[in-house]
Amino acid sequence: MSSKLEFRKLPPLKALKGFEAATRHQSIRDAATELCLTHPAISHQVQLIEGALGVQLFAQEGRHIVSTEEGRVLYPYVRSAFESLLEGVEAVHRHALDKPLRVQTYVTASIRWLARRVPQFLHAHPEIKLTLSTCAVEWDFDDIHADVGLVYCEGVPDPAKFHWVPLFEYALFPVCSPGLLQKIGPDPSLAGLMQQPLVAIYTEVQNWDAWFTSAGTVFEPKVPYLMVDTLAVALEMALNGEGVALVNGPFVDQDLATGRLVRPFDHVATCPGSWGLICRKDMKDNLRIRTFIDWMTAHVANPG
Repeated sequence: MSSKLEFRKLPPLKALKGFEAATRHQSIRDAATELCLTHPAISHQVQLIEGALGVQLFAQEGRHIVSTEEGRVLYPYVRSAFESLLEGVEAVHRHALDKPLRVQTYVTASIRWLARRVPQFLHAHPEIKLTLSTCAVEWDFDDIHADVGLVYCEGVPDPAKFHWVPLFEYALFPVCSPGLLQKIGPDPSLAGLMQQPLVAIYTEVQNWDAWFTSAGTVFEPKVPYLMVDTLAVALEMALNGEGVALVNGPFVDQDLATGRLVRPFDHVATCPGSWGLICRKDMKDNLRIRTFIDWMTAHVANPG
């Protein structure tokens, strides 16, 4: 086991940066410029070390300084210590880049939005590895097992703990297959829609009521729900013409563009909260996390 380090024997560590730069340049002024400090600040750092060691590190020769014998003895040790620290920091960075970025989202968001964009992100950033994990029920961001999440939050997450970047609204609208729309009729009505099998996610059954209410109609379904556990399943049933699904995000854009799904009504119910990217506040400047969030945010702003 390593013995305890006697830090009390060391001069102030922050001051050693000024000493290293002043020795390398043989100039207090150039050291101050390099470290973005004032001339007196560097002089003070040198004086702190001299006071701690009881030696003089520089001698004045005209308008210039030169290292004393003691300064020349100390410098290689300080330089070596800083180089070793930098090597350690770089090793940690390399190790961090070797670890996959853990991204959490839900089944539907993964299948119908995020997973389609991950290959583009990895192509743009081949230095980053990524694992995508999905959950069917839990909505909360799991900051123990994930580095960043694409999640829905009804309100802004605790800003003291989380960094939150909203991406798009939680907007509800119904979709169905073209064949089912033909059965509803060329001029569909809200009452006619309630005659059709409505696919409901058991954790979000209230969304159908919310949509019809926002459209100005009392919700009185005439047939039992087709109950499922994820929007991904609901959309598959809609694609197969088995019922009408209620979408809560940008998860059918491609199907609408190709005509595989249609919107029987244009009405959209905007609910509280939004979809967004989340990470721990103390990790928001992590290179991999910041790169991922910045890329996804830019992609949403300019999808083309």
